[in-house]
Amino acid sequence: MLFYGINEALQKGERVCIATPRTDVVLELAPRLQEVFPYIKVAALYGGSVDKEKDAVLVVATTHQLLRYYRAFHVMVVDEIDAFPYCVDQMLQYAVKQAMKERAARIYLTATPDETWKRKLRKGKQKGVIVSGRYHRHPLPVPLFCWCGNWKKNLIHKRIPRVLLQWLQTYLNKKFPIFLFVPHVRYIEEISLLLKPLNNRIEGVHAEDPGRKEKIAAFRKGEIPLLVTTTILERGVTLKNLQVAVLGAEEEIFSESALVQIAGRAGRSSEAPYGEVIYFHYGKTEAMVRAKKHIQGMNKNAEEQGLID
Repeated sequence: MLFYGINEALQKGERVCIATPRTDVVLELAPRLQEVFPYIKVAALYGGSVDKEKDAVLVVATTHQLLRYYRAFHVMVVDEIDAFPYCVDQMLQYAVKQAMKERAARIYLTATPDETWKRKLRKGKQKGVIVSGRYHRHPLPVPLFCWCGNWKKNLIHKRIPRVLLQWLQTYLNKKFPIFLFVPHVRYIEEISLLLKPLNNRIEGVHAEDPGRKEKIAAFRKGEIPLLVTTTILERGVTLKNLQVAVLGAEEEIFSESALVQIAGRAGRSSEAPYGEVIYFHYGKTEAMVRAKKHIQGMNKNAEEQGLID
C-alpha cells in the first residue's frame, strides 16, 4: 500500500521515515523494504540496533528513535498509531512532529482506530481513507469461538485443554507455523513446557525475553513450529500459512482491538491468503463478539468496494 508513495518521494530526492511503536514491526518491515528498494540503503533503528545509519534516505524506526532527529524527513508514516506506548506518550507524539520538515506529509496507519480517531473522521476534522481489503484480494480470516472449559484449573493440574491440544496437533502435523496467544506472561513458560511433548522445539516469548529477537527469527525460518506469546506479538509478524489461537480469550487483556490485531496475523501472504483464527474461551465476551463483527464488517465493505475477488 505504501510502496508507490515511498517510491515517488525517493525519486524526488526526499527522505522518508516509517515510524512504529514496536521493535518487532521494524524488524518485519526493514528487510521487506530493502527488497523492494534495493538501490538504496534502508536503515533499521531501534533500541540496541546495530544499524546506526541515521542519515539514510529511507528509515524504519521505533518512535523512540525519532528523538534523535530534527526537521529531517519530507514524508513521515506513523504505523500502528493505536499501539502502546505511542498512543499514551505525548513525548513520542512530539518526537514525530519534530523529526518532520516544516512542510512535510504525515500519514497515520492503523487497523484499529480508537473512538477519538473515529470521531475526528466522522466530523471531518481528520482526513482519512478506509482500506477494507488486503492487497491479495482475499477476505480477512473470521475468528471461530471454541469453549475450552476452565483452562486455569486445567493448568493447576498440569493439563492443557483437550480441544486446544487437538487443534494444535492438527496444524503441527501439517507443518504450519502457529501463534498461541495467552493473557499473561506468567503462563508462557508453563504452557510451553506442557506443549513440549507435541514438539520439543516449541518455545515461548515475551516482551522482556532476552532471546526474543532470536526466537522470532527462528520462528520465521521454521526452526520453531509454535510460539506461545502475549499481545506483544499481536502486530508486525507476517508468515506464510500462519495459524492463530488465543487461550483465555475471555480475559480483559484481550480487548476488541487486541483480538482484531491478533486475527490479522493470519492470511497475510499472497501465496497462502487463508489461515485459521480461533478464540478458545471459558465464556464469550462482548469484546470477542465485537472483534468478530468488526472483521466481518471489513470483509463486507471490501466486497462492496470490489476489493475481494
